[in-house]
Amino acid sequence: MPVASRTRQATTGRAATKRSSTGRATTGERILDAAKVSFGSRGYEATSLDTLAAGLGLRKQTILYWYPSKEVLLTAAVERTASDLALALERALARAGPGWPRVEALVKSVFRLSVRRPELLGVVREVSRLGPPASTQLLEALEPLMERATDFLRSEMAAGRMGERDPRLVLLAAYSAVLGMATEVEVLRALGLELTARELVRRRDELLSFLRSALGVTPSQAEPARRA
Repeated sequence: MPVASRTRQATTGRAATKRSSTGRATTGERILDAAKVSFGSRGYEATSLDTLAAGLGLRKQTILYWYPSKEVLLTAAVERTASDLALALERALARAGPGWPRVEALVKSVFRLSVRRPELLGVVREVSRLGPPASTQLLEALEPLMERATDFLRSEMAAGRMGERDPRLVLLAAYSAVLGMATEVEVLRALGLELTARELVRRRDELLSFLRSALGVTPSQAEPARRA
C-alpha cells in the first residue's frame, strides 16, 4: 500500500478507503453514522466507543478495526460532515437564481438540514466548541465553498445589488447567525422540546430579514425570491 494511502487510513479510518460494492452501508459506515449522531447530540467527551459498540450490536474491537481511536473516528466524522454539508448547499445553489435568491436558498437549505439531518449541524456545533484541530479541519474542508461565496458577494456588491461591505466579515456574521439559529433546533430537541413547523419558518424568516438588512438588499430586490 502506498505511503499516502497508509497515512490517510491512519487518520480517517478504513471506511474512508473501503466501500461496499452492493450499495449497502458497510460496518465502517454504520459506525461513522452512529458516531456523528452521538458527537452531535451528546458531545465528543460524552461519547464512548463502548456505548457506540453496544448500540450497534458490535464489539468495541470491531470499531477499533475500522477506526483505531476515538480521535480518528472524530476526524472521519468531520470529513464526512463537511462533504455532506457542502453537497447539500451546492445542490441548493444549483437550483437558485442569481442575486438574493442564492442567499435565501442557502439559508433554507440549512434549516431543512436542521430538521432532516440534525446530526450534521450538531457535529458542526460540537467541532466549533472543541476548537483545533477539528475546527481547522472543518473550515479547510469548507474553504472552497467559502471562497465561492466571497466571490459571489463581491460581484453582487460591484453590480450594486448589495451594499458595499467587507464580504469576509459578512460571511462570518452570516455563518454564525445561520448555524447558531439552525443548531438551536437540535439543542432544544436534546432538551425534549420540539419546535413546530410554523415556529421554524418564523425563525428562518427572521434570519432572512436580518441578512437582507446586513447585505443592504432592498425589498424590491428580495421580492422575486419570495414569489418564486
